[in-house]
Amino acid sequence: MMSSDTADHPAGSYYAATMGEAPAFPVLDDDARADVAILGGGYTGLSAALHLAEKGLDVVLLEQNRVGWGASGRNGGQIHTGQRRDVDWLEARFGYDRARRLWEMAESAVYLVRDLIGRHGIDCDLREGLFHVMHKGRYVEDARRHVEVMRDHYNYERLEWWERERLAEALSTPVYFGGWRDACGGHLHPLRFAQGLARAAAKAGARLCENTKVTAIPPDGAPRLVTERGTVTADTILVAGNGYLAGLDPDLEARVMPINNFVLATEQIGAGRPGGLIPGGEAISDSRFVVHYWRPTADGRLLFGGGETYTHRPPSDVASFVKKHMLKIYPQLKDVKVTHAWGGTLAVTVNRLPYLRRLRTGVYASCGYSGQGVTIAPYAGKIIAEAIADRPAEFDEMARFPCPPFPGGKWLRAPSLAAAMSWFALRDRL
Repeated sequence: MMSSDTADHPAGSYYAATMGEAPAFPVLDDDARADVAILGGGYTGLSAALHLAEKGLDVVLLEQNRVGWGASGRNGGQIHTGQRRDVDWLEARFGYDRARRLWEMAESAVYLVRDLIGRHGIDCDLREGLFHVMHKGRYVEDARRHVEVMRDHYNYERLEWWERERLAEALSTPVYFGGWRDACGGHLHPLRFAQGLARAAAKAGARLCENTKVTAIPPDGAPRLVTERGTVTADTILVAGNGYLAGLDPDLEARVMPINNFVLATEQIGAGRPGGLIPGGEAISDSRFVVHYWRPTADGRLLFGGGETYTHRPPSDVASFVKKHMLKIYPQLKDVKVTHAWGGTLAVTVNRLPYLRRLRTGVYASCGYSGQGVTIAPYAGKIIAEAIADRPAEFDEMARFPCPPFPGGKWLRAPSLAAAMSWFALRDRL
């Protein structure tokens, strides 16, 4: 947990400032019984609660702060297609047939986000289109080939290659060497999306509790979540705390590593509108391993994310920490005011594949989306709900992802990851 956070949403967050009236849910202050108990009020837990309640199951969800408080309410809001690893990587390790199946599941995840927004009338500033752009010239040939592979072998024709000159006009910067536009990608207001899922889950009958911290998940006996003021006993529990699981389960801590990422929003500059930066309104991410990502907001700001830390302590000046990355791409924004700056904790795995598992009888876990949580996390919640309701095929497919523990154990994994990421950051600059 970042030291500047409280039980409410971070004060510097653009999302918190523009979320409107937030839903409020009670504290759990007694023992309870449910068919399913869920730890975590982010996309995974909320989606699982919604889909389980729609199936008629009695669900209790416990969130230690406010729904959408963690990465689900702080991220860049980008809708990416595919898994976190591309199809070449997946094919090399799992073969074409399984890579194709995993791609199709990821496409289902993208469509699920849009379906949830439409079906439940969630007002979250959904906008279409996303560019993925190359920050080195030597990446262009492989990137072009990727577009061809997706068209020829995966029947995905929503990718269009853009050469450097055309791309520079679309992005309002000449620093990238080319990239593709994904017509099925897009972006949204992530906190409003989370809050919309919470309202939908509550309407379907799920019991949501905020400001209720789970202090233990006993390894023996009936599945249950122990809180500071009561216990929820259930037939099944789902652990969906992502980067906020310290001390709760050794297996999860070994395989899922919290890291901090940071975002800023500028003053209103007409971004995403004719004559402004990114006039087509798309989101953008680049080819760096320590990725830069940005997009226009609905009110014409530029929202930019970049830079990571691997300790509990955030930078002393988050706005300056992120702005130095933004100015590498948009030096013309040197004198533009930064109105909001915040950070959040996400979770990564060693191989950047999500960690979905049955930890033991009656205990499921889903976390470690490695930056792909806007799409994969709601889908994970849905397929876990289906697995609990005796339709486990999609969950079992995702659970087959290998997920080795981080080297160095609990105490050395953070320094090991920091050293590795520093090397990748150096590689990004060379």
